[in-house]
Amino acid sequence: MIRILKVVWPWLLFFGLIGAILYGVTADVRWDAVYKSLPRLLEGALLTLELVGISVVAGLILALPLGIARASGNLWIGALPYVYIFFFRGTPLLVQLFLIYYGLSQFDAVRESAIWTGTQVQTTLDLGFHSWALDFKIPGLRDPFVCAVVTMTLHTAAYIAEIIRGAIRAVPQGEIEAARALGMSYAQSMRHIILPRAARIGLPAYSNEVILMLKASALASTITLMELTGMAQTIIARNYLSTEIYFAAGLFYLLISFVLVQAFRLLERWLRVDALQGR
Repeated sequence: MIRILKVVWPWLLFFGLIGAILYGVTADVRWDAVYKSLPRLLEGALLTLELVGISVVAGLILALPLGIARASGNLWIGALPYVYIFFFRGTPLLVQLFLIYYGLSQFDAVRESAIWTGTQVQTTLDLGFHSWALDFKIPGLRDPFVCAVVTMTLHTAAYIAEIIRGAIRAVPQGEIEAARALGMSYAQSMRHIILPRAARIGLPAYSNEVILMLKASALASTITLMELTGMAQTIIARNYLSTEIYFAAGLFYLLISFVLVQAFRLLERWLRVDALQGR
């Protein structure tokens, strides 16, 4: 059955798109307006990719120590990560966005600090043979993009930490005992045995989390960020063609999801995830 689905699904997708196009033609869809909006939708899609890419990578880096602490079994070590994970998994991403973007700005101390306004960096990079004067500004949470990145990173880190915890505990006990028998310390066995195996075990779940964050990134439009959904709403406010523009934006999301799924599938084949999981 699975083999049949692997062969059939591209054809189902193809005929589904053909059917949608035919429906659009018969329903008098303004394809000229869709064509004119494609450059701006592409601009929003690139911003969406940037937002999701930074969030899931930064979330993975943040989640790694949290997941290891949760998997340790020590109550005191895992208590703080548990509270963090419980909060960010138990509240909606939209609420978290509003709490950070609108909530923090209610405090004068935050509004007047570098966390909100950003900070100007002026330094000199000296490599011996040449030096460069660096002058740039690190934006703060007042920037919608920074706020969205911070919120999405904190949000996805909670989910990825649980993926890491489950993957670490799914590592066969025999491999851990073999590492100890070779005289490896806990840190050495974690680095050379447990984490590499856990990465393969947790990769499919991590790929699902990336796709979920791609779709959740549409919420960033609520804080005036012009990502794909925000750009679509701006275009609709001018031409009132909601069906056509949202249809085009949906195709962009579908295309990005398809590319991500195929990329993770190739990565799983390269890492031989199926073979390691006994499939």
